[in-house]
Amino acid sequence: MDPVLSSDVLAKLRQPRPYPAVSLLMPTHRREPDNAQDPVRLRNLVATAEKAIHDDPAVTRERRADVLDQLRRAVAEIDLAHAEDGLVIFVAPGEHYVWSVARTVPERVVLADTFLTRNLVAAQAAEQPSWTLTVAADRVSLWSGGPERVTEHTADGFPFTRDLDDPDAEREERVGDLPSIYQDEATRRFLREAHQALRAVLASRPRPLYVVGEPAALALLDDTGPLQPGTTPVRRGGLARGPAPAVWEAVEPARTAREAAAATTVVAELDAARGRREFAGGIDEVWQAVKEGRIRLLAVEDHYRTVVRDHGGHLEPAEPSEAEARDDMVDEIVERALDTGAEVQFVRDDTLLDMDRIAGVLRY
Repeated sequence: MDPVLSSDVLAKLRQPRPYPAVSLLMPTHRREPDNAQDPVRLRNLVATAEKAIHDDPAVTRERRADVLDQLRRAVAEIDLAHAEDGLVIFVAPGEHYVWSVARTVPERVVLADTFLTRNLVAAQAAEQPSWTLTVAADRVSLWSGGPERVTEHTADGFPFTRDLDDPDAEREERVGDLPSIYQDEATRRFLREAHQALRAVLASRPRPLYVVGEPAALALLDDTGPLQPGTTPVRRGGLARGPAPAVWEAVEPARTAREAAAATTVVAELDAARGRREFAGGIDEVWQAVKEGRIRLLAVEDHYRTVVRDHGGHLEPAEPSEAEARDDMVDEIVERALDTGAEVQFVRDDTLLDMDRIAGVLRY
């Protein structure tokens, strides 16, 4: 599987490719007995893609062989035993990518000169990614995460490590027997270097930030200078080396509280916008505003999906079997909104019940 999505990765994926850039999307299942169908569905989806590639007269023999080889490599990387809610496969001449995402996707095979990225964009937005910095006197680690997991970020200089004179220093630090280590000038320099690297990461990839460590470590890091407004401290030591599940567990209560506070703020903004007549509610009204670039803030319920068709420039409900039915319009709206600089917030199901599940604050 490919690494955690980022805005930079998504931007590269959206660049044009030599034809054919093949996108395969499939809903998957996390648990038995539903996940028993996933291997069969994947084989059928791959067979559909192979037939489309073989039957397309625009695909040369050499390019066909290249793309089919990339498809086989991509399939070999898939681990359905640890699937989430959706599987996204991209293959093109000389390259392939695979993502398991925590958001359902429609089953689809598309041949084009670009990858079908809207579902990945929506999945990345729904993840509400954050950074977690874990701090100790001899190691500072950075973790990228979301609602369900964190993974260690091993770039931009991270993790920062150093040797302590006392081999038992970290153990003593955890149990409180080493009160002077955070008064040491070498420790100050060490944390200052990590602080500067973190500021660079936040400048290029801004996200909510959680900082985890002993109170003394957090205080010394704070003394080196501000990070960003809204940084959340988590007073818990011994996690500079992880493991990832323990880091996620330490941060989860703070993340849940932040999510609840953000949802309250979003609903209040939507209500205020409705009073000012700067409000769009329901999928058709939001779609019209998104196409015109008028959405400033888009709010979507976590699991809201609907099947629609375009009728005279407006969206109306449709059956999945209809020829022109579109079952990922919500994801397309999210992608369009982000393209125009809108803020996108996913909220818990039924939060926007009186706003038809999706709503926006207008710029004008």
